[in-house]
Amino acid sequence: MLDTRFRGWRVTWAAFVVAVFGWGVGFYGPPVFLFAVQESRGWPVALVAAAVTCHFLCGAVIVANLPLIHARFGIAGVTRLGGCLSGVGVLGWALAASPWQLFAATLVSGAGWAMTGGAAINAMISPWFQRLRPAALGTAFNGASIGGVVFSPLWVALIGLLGFAGASAVIGGAMALVLWWLAGRYFAAGPAAYGQTPDGETSPPASARVEPVHAALPGRALWRNRRFSTLAIATSLGLFAQVGLIAHLVSLLVTPMGAQNAGLGAGLATICAVIGRTTLGWLLSAGGDRRIAAAANGALQIAGSLAFLASGGFDVTLLLLGIVLFGLGLGNVTSLPPMIAQRDFTPLDTARVVALVTACSQGAYAFAPAAFGLLRSVETGWIFVASALIQLAAALVFLAGRKSGHRK
Repeated sequence: MLDTRFRGWRVTWAAFVVAVFGWGVGFYGPPVFLFAVQESRGWPVALVAAAVTCHFLCGAVIVANLPLIHARFGIAGVTRLGGCLSGVGVLGWALAASPWQLFAATLVSGAGWAMTGGAAINAMISPWFQRLRPAALGTAFNGASIGGVVFSPLWVALIGLLGFAGASAVIGGAMALVLWWLAGRYFAAGPAAYGQTPDGETSPPASARVEPVHAALPGRALWRNRRFSTLAIATSLGLFAQVGLIAHLVSLLVTPMGAQNAGLGAGLATICAVIGRTTLGWLLSAGGDRRIAAAANGALQIAGSLAFLASGGFDVTLLLLGIVLFGLGLGNVTSLPPMIAQRDFTPLDTARVVALVTACSQGAYAFAPAAFGLLRSVETGWIFVASALIQLAAALVFLAGRKSGHRK
């Protein structure tokens, strides 16, 4: 019997699982890998940290071309490849006997991360949702937060139990198998193949449709477009500030809160990220200016950064306030740019915009942990000042993109 239920939400939950693995291995994994490689090989921390940067930079190159790769091989095929490359790449990290082998492994793992990261999630969701796309993207991107909650401690536990190579084989193999099955079942065909339409509506009212207000921007015209440049710059600034601060947060919390409570504090930030992303996704599905929402999200993280600064590194109440405020905006920094792209660009341009914005921001945040580390070596408080100032700049740039031709 033919199942006529709207398939889009099942695709969304499949994308959620992809995000769990994609971020759990490709984003939250490298900081753990850095420690595991340095401890087992005795190589300089700077060298292994450079490999982490290489992983993200390689991913940025691949993700910039992801729409072309999807067009050539299909979303299902590329997702399957991404799962396999991630598994092979991580195993390469574990088995590398010399630095050149480590850097070769980062090329593979970085490609896998690109094929299972933000631009890939957007490509999975977009065919199925128009009006409800913010809610669907928010749900799918919550997998990124869950990936951090699950995989960060899981990597540590499995490496302790099985060694780095054994842990990589188990997690990498599981990722490849799960994504292979999900891709074939949920990403191989769009709504037309099932006789369905975006959002599951036969004819949504005109007021509910999300139509871009600008013409298509072929070729290099996109790079000269104000809406694109502001979106790319603002997203890069926001993620640079966020990744830079988060990379040092746990170690900053250990002294005033203890190691166990510091871990719980990081978990609280993740819970707040899920709450913030889910709430904003449903609110924006009902309408609203997405660039103003992005600026407001930046203001929330500015408040969190200032609470961290005001704590002096020791006032636990203010530290917890900073975790909550910064955490509520944490997830929206990745999920808002695709929502803005949907509103500001034609459907033909949206996938390319999301891919290029993701590539630009990933290339930027690859250097954030090191940059914030330099600030921290001078004075710990400077990383909170830097986070607030960079987030302020991001909010202003988001708003600058709405001044010309924005729909009233």
